[in-house]
Amino acid sequence: MTKAAIFPGQGSQYVGMGKYLYANFKIAKAIFHEVDETLNLKLSDIIFSDQIKLNLTENTQPAIMTVSFATLKVLEIEKGFKIKDFNYCAGHSLGEYSALVASQSLKLSEAALILKKRGQAMQDAVKIGDGAMAAFLNVEVDEIQSFLKYSNCKSVEISNDNCPGQVVISGKKKEVEQICSKIKEKLKKKSLLLPVSAPFHCQLMTPASIELSDYIEKFFFNKPVIPFISNVSVCETQDTVEIKKLLIDCVYKRVRWREIILYMINKKIENIIEIGPGKSLSNMIKRFNANINCKFVDSLEDLKNV
Repeated sequence: MTKAAIFPGQGSQYVGMGKYLYANFKIAKAIFHEVDETLNLKLSDIIFSDQIKLNLTENTQPAIMTVSFATLKVLEIEKGFKIKDFNYCAGHSLGEYSALVASQSLKLSEAALILKKRGQAMQDAVKIGDGAMAAFLNVEVDEIQSFLKYSNCKSVEISNDNCPGQVVISGKKKEVEQICSKIKEKLKKKSLLLPVSAPFHCQLMTPASIELSDYIEKFFFNKPVIPFISNVSVCETQDTVEIKKLLIDCVYKRVRWREIILYMINKKIENIIEIGPGKSLSNMIKRFNANINCKFVDSLEDLKNV
């Protein structure tokens, strides 16, 4: 039986995520406390009760990783999961760090520190209010790419190619708004400005990638126990030097999630489990015309049904 483990990224967070894990499983509580101590911050309190602070990028990123890893460890204990039994792991943007912790490439505490720094660097790269992101539904990436090619909005790029019919753009706020207006007029496609504090996965994030590059060199990565599929390359790798470079590139390059799922489909993956808060990635997979059994785990009931 072929299977892959996938981990969600920013946008999947919500207040109270993972509380069922914290309340019912000692291993999960220990993971939350380890991250609190590592960051010298009561991140668990923020996760469970403070929406405003949770949505700060520097908190969101380690928070989602913490809940994702706690979910995995509970699956190991309660359901006998072994990451070595999976064919691949992958994560959506910051979810790559969850995948690397899960595949024993990176320690939990070190991933928390890197993600805290990553969030701070991405937030600081563009002044709040100067950048924006917008999502388009029922439109394909080639249509948006062709439209942008002939646009004068030079800062705007495709930041997320998520799944068939779902594309996200990033750039300077005024230019993103112009693109949205023009696409509505020319292609008759509606857009939704996303409630984010920075324009992720575009060239405006280059300063953040440089800052993170210097920081990440302090940390040692082990070879993942299963192949890791990168958002940037859409190739499987277990090479730690390559993985570090791909993590840096991911800050300012496109998330190619649609291609990752197609890669898995071509590799005959039959089962996928989304490990972490929400079910955004599972919903994306529904948009593929593929015979994949996809599960998500975001409650005690979900845990029982896996």
